[in-house]
Amino acid sequence: MDLPIVCSLSEAELRERRSGLLDSIRGRTVETQPLPNGYAYRFEGSAEVLTLLAQLIALEHQCCRFLTFKLIAEGRNDVVLEVTGSPDAKAIIADFFGTS
Repeated sequence: MDLPIVCSLSEAELRERRSGLLDSIRGRTVETQPLPNGYAYRFEGSAEVLTLLAQLIALEHQCCRFLTFKLIAEGRNDVVLEVTGSPDAKAIIADFFGTS
């Protein structure tokens, strides 16, 4: 069952999230690949990046329950964050997290 596409953040909270933690993470994206129901974001696997991604997942899980987050630590010292949802959520993921 797909959850409704609703974010519990106010406009001010959303702007703050975008200009803070999310911009920091977006600036570290090495590669973005589309998935059928979202995107996979590849990052250099430093401890700092892992900490930022864990913070982002914890915050987004509270306000955007319609999204699914999967953090994958690969053997190449890279990490991948997959953000997925229903087909209707893909455009929201692209707008919020980026596509490149």
